[in-house]
Amino acid sequence: MDRLPNIIHIEDMEFFAFHGHYDEEKFAGNRFSVSICLHTDTSKAEKSDNLDDALNYQVAYAIISDIMTNTKSNLLEHLASKILDALFSRFPQLQKARIRIDKLNPPMGGKIGKVGVEIKRKRPKMLPNFKPSHKIELD
Repeated sequence: MDRLPNIIHIEDMEFFAFHGHYDEEKFAGNRFSVSICLHTDTSKAEKSDNLDDALNYQVAYAIISDIMTNTKSNLLEHLASKILDALFSRFPQLQKARIRIDKLNPPMGGKIGKVGVEIKRKRPKMLPNFKPSHKIELD
């Protein structure tokens, strides 16, 4: 029997960071919300109940947090792509993913709740090497 990949959701992660095209965004910073869906085979973890057999979403969160808070991007599209590259590089069992990044209350001259991008990607054949900006430690 062929199994469809299951989905791990990490939703509404909030970060304060300095992404944006305009100088005031790079200087003052802004709040961002990130949600991600990770498609992976969970059958081994379902049977073993062992974290070593699972896609560890605490590690996924640490990667996302590292990129959101320790890098700077002009565009949300670039930032989302960078995160997906890192997740595919770190997790060989990751088959496809969808990420949404929203800039909350963007400084666009009016009352706007958020602007955002959503990018979907399947596992690429060639992967970039992910190098965290600092050592990622888990409790």
